[in-house]
Amino acid sequence: MYIRLVNYIDTLNQYRKTKISNRNFLVIAAFIVGILAGCAAALLKSLCHHIESFLQEGFEWHYKYYLYLFFPMIGILLSVMYTRRFIRKGKFETGLTPVLYTISKKSSKVEPHNIYSQIITSALTVGFGGSVGIESPIVTSGAGIGSAVGRFLGLSYRETTMLLACGAAAGIAGAFNSPIAGIVFAIEILLPEFTIPAFIPLLLSAATAAVVARLFYAEQLFFLVTEGWAVSAIPYYVVLALLIGCFSIYFTKINYFVKSFFYKINHPYKKVIIGGLMLGGLVFLFPTLYGEGFVTIRNLMSGNYQAIVNNSIFADYAQIPFVIILFTFVTLFAKSFATLITLGAGGNGGVFAPSLIMGGLIGFIFAFSVNTLGLGQLSVANFIVAGMAAAVSGVMHAPLTGLFLIAEITGGYVLMVPLMITSAISYFVSRSSNKYSIYTKPLAESGTLLSHEDKDSTVLNMMKLRYLVDKDFLALNEDDLIADRITEILQSKRNVFPVWGADQSFIGLLYMDDILRVTTSKTAEQVKVKELTQAAPDVVNIEDTLKVVLTKMETENVWILPVMDAQANFIGFVSKTAIFNKYRDLLRRQADYME
Repeated sequence: MYIRLVNYIDTLNQYRKTKISNRNFLVIAAFIVGILAGCAAALLKSLCHHIESFLQEGFEWHYKYYLYLFFPMIGILLSVMYTRRFIRKGKFETGLTPVLYTISKKSSKVEPHNIYSQIITSALTVGFGGSVGIESPIVTSGAGIGSAVGRFLGLSYRETTMLLACGAAAGIAGAFNSPIAGIVFAIEILLPEFTIPAFIPLLLSAATAAVVARLFYAEQLFFLVTEGWAVSAIPYYVVLALLIGCFSIYFTKINYFVKSFFYKINHPYKKVIIGGLMLGGLVFLFPTLYGEGFVTIRNLMSGNYQAIVNNSIFADYAQIPFVIILFTFVTLFAKSFATLITLGAGGNGGVFAPSLIMGGLIGFIFAFSVNTLGLGQLSVANFIVAGMAAAVSGVMHAPLTGLFLIAEITGGYVLMVPLMITSAISYFVSRSSNKYSIYTKPLAESGTLLSHEDKDSTVLNMMKLRYLVDKDFLALNEDDLIADRITEILQSKRNVFPVWGADQSFIGLLYMDDILRVTTSKTAEQVKVKELTQAAPDVVNIEDTLKVVLTKMETENVWILPVMDAQANFIGFVSKTAIFNKYRDLLRRQADYME
């Protein structure tokens, strides 16, 4: 039945190619992806809201305060238990880095379980108080939807990648009710190359998801009341951007510190206990770390500055301005650790929302301190908004995403100029120290990052060595006589042959030029293969990238190299001809894309 279904889909796809162009068909597919991703975003937001509401309202405040120690650990534990129990055939990964790797090295084939598993685990993590955001899970879920639709319809890699990006854009649009930010996010983060025709499917999927998500979950994230911005405040915005750019560098560095700490803990449940208790302790001391933290930003934007200290053990001092500043400052750094501990312990979430929170807290500290010290009179709400945009720009290296996301979710289009200034400066400060973002650095270090700046590397990263290995070869034993094998050698139409040793291991290569040279001599009948065997100039491993393979070929000035598996067993040959043919084929596919 499965074969019949595949044949039917293939027949249907061939028929539609004769009736509908790729461009028009992708618009239809993007609309479908937008509906599904919008439903996924609404479902995730609703689950988080209901879990959090149940835990908040199901206990009297006196008892709930102490349960903060355990709620986050319970959520992470349930998330880990789910992944270990129900996800056995595939690998469960969190964050946006796996999505980028999937585009680069897995032909945009997101494992289908991500469509639902990301929603379940994120709802458990965030709903129980994990100090992360839902944007990475919903992006991965949306990307999974786009990938599944593309593969179901039998689309090419390029078209599937387009739908994957549509799903991711739709996820952001549905989660934040910000379709423009969703489009910009997909362009800045996911798509290695952007063309104008690709804008239409992204636009449609993001807009559709925003509408669908709003039908099911219409709660507004932020409300900004502002009279605009003053030119005299521009220097302050510049200083704020510099501070957040430096903080972005700090956050990127401690990200790898915390990751390495949990990486050393092998047992998953030991990670849960250690990380859960650490997180619970932080939430106990700083209740504003519970969950995503958007409630805190809403309170600060509305002028309720004491809210950040309320419900903590320092609540009695909430009326003292310097206590508010100091407590917020400590909360800022506690938030950075709480986010990374949540992820390191096994929770599922992203650093997108925490970046917004941390940027907002820096903006609040800066503006409130200036006002308190009498150094100026700044709009605290405006600086909170500008801080959020700058943090997204600095941490994610996505200035346009930060700019349009904050403008959309706060309605702060009147602040577009300050947002542009802070986003740009924060980005350049962060990039001066970190060439790659928190998402792309692992891929850059492993050589699997797609980049529009290096098209050759981008195309080579799409190719896999295992599909280019030529396994049609004639193997010779070192003790064979050339005269006995000459007929097979000539019929093989090859100019190089692998040579086995006595234990059937690969020992070197025999070249046709050497064979022809000895066959003309009088002693040809007595020449053994081992007498003409030469050591291979170099070998490549089946897991090597094509960039590594070509580098070795250029270094040794050869056109062909033997390929070995992980156990150093000979598999076959790879040639420049095969690599260049595949390279040209991919370039043609890109040229035909969207026509």
